[in-house]
Amino acid sequence: MLTGTEKNMGKKPMEALFAAAIAFALTACSIAANHGGLDQAAPGQTKKSGIRLVNGRIEADAALKAAAQAYEDKTGIPVEIESMGGGVEIQDVLKGYYKEGRMPDIFVCNKEEAFENWDGLLADLGDQEWVSDTETCYADESGRIIGFPVTTEAIGLACNADLLEKAGIDEDSITGPDSMRAAFGKLDAMKEELGLTAVVGWCPEAEDLHGYSWFHSMANYLDAGLARSDTTYPDLFEQGRIDEERFRNYAEMVGLFNEYTDPDLIDGGTCDQQILGFSSGRYAFITQGSWISEVMTQDYADEYADAGNFEVDLIPYAFEEGIDTVLTASPFWWAVLENENTQRSKDFLTWLSGSEGQRFLVEDGGFISPFRSCACIAEDPFAQSIADYTNTGRTSAWHWLKEKAFMKENVLGQLYLDYALGSITDAEQFTEEAAELIGQYFEPMQSVPLP
Repeated sequence: MLTGTEKNMGKKPMEALFAAAIAFALTACSIAANHGGLDQAAPGQTKKSGIRLVNGRIEADAALKAAAQAYEDKTGIPVEIESMGGGVEIQDVLKGYYKEGRMPDIFVCNKEEAFENWDGLLADLGDQEWVSDTETCYADESGRIIGFPVTTEAIGLACNADLLEKAGIDEDSITGPDSMRAAFGKLDAMKEELGLTAVVGWCPEAEDLHGYSWFHSMANYLDAGLARSDTTYPDLFEQGRIDEERFRNYAEMVGLFNEYTDPDLIDGGTCDQQILGFSSGRYAFITQGSWISEVMTQDYADEYADAGNFEVDLIPYAFEEGIDTVLTASPFWWAVLENENTQRSKDFLTWLSGSEGQRFLVEDGGFISPFRSCACIAEDPFAQSIADYTNTGRTSAWHWLKEKAFMKENVLGQLYLDYALGSITDAEQFTEEAAELIGQYFEPMQSVPLP
């Protein structure tokens, strides 16, 4: 998400925004479409029957088309599914469609800038019944709900639940820094017995993997344990400030990770090494999010099978006693174009959010449902754990994406590596130096006048 300054500076008229749209022919080879249900409209004309949905998850194409057929059988309303993948810049394709006068009725948006492309053109979904069944709708700055959440991702401390059970550790007992340290110490003492290389796969590499090595963990400083609407710490961040007591507690947890990680990951480690070590049962914990499930079950399927296809759970980053939430959000949403088909689009999304539609998305499409009422569980190692947190209301928002520039510029990457290597000696020094760097980064932004 953008800062307020970046938003104001980035606004452009729609005409200028679409001037750079790429030709549809350049991407046709990467688009899978079902054209059987709709009459194709010429440029500038509108369809008179059915609706069209652009999906950005190519692997869910078959499931969505099956859902569309079931919906047509039920209602008589055809739904065309157009799935894009293979590196296609979907927003560029959509801009081309807009110029040609053939925008889809429902289409994917994966970040704030994508929604801003269609400012003033999207339907308000706030009156839909599914809104109260999920925490991960997309709302614009005014609070209008304009994004339907398709799936859920989570940031938590992933653990090998089978291995913890073998060690006699109840993961629910890890509720704060003391119990986390006790669990790490017990596992470390049992490494040989349990076949562990290290207790945790934590990778504070300072260059290519800074997003994984520090920003996903810092996301918990910003949000862990808080109500989804609480922006106390992100707001401080924007002022170039941190809450030093909370940050110091977080830094103590980072120090624990440094102490118990695989030394081979500390300097020069890779994301693949991290995930392979966890998938192979050689790390009891990993500092990643639920998005690693695809790598575990596909790229490292053999290693995961050899490790027993163990149960995976998420536990909170409980750097303060009582933190009991994981961070959840949808990685992308479906927006609805305001046009003559808006109500039909809303009706289709309402059906998809219900038990019949969710069965197609979850059981066939592999999506982790963002809806509390959904009884389906995807075949995903993280699905049950995320459902448990979602259904019991133990989730916090994630605001870390608001700091994309801060992450991209890797302001603290070297600091995390220095802490792991020992040149920063303790949580106090780490907190002091982090506060200084954060202040230096955000101070110039405070002085930039809004246009």
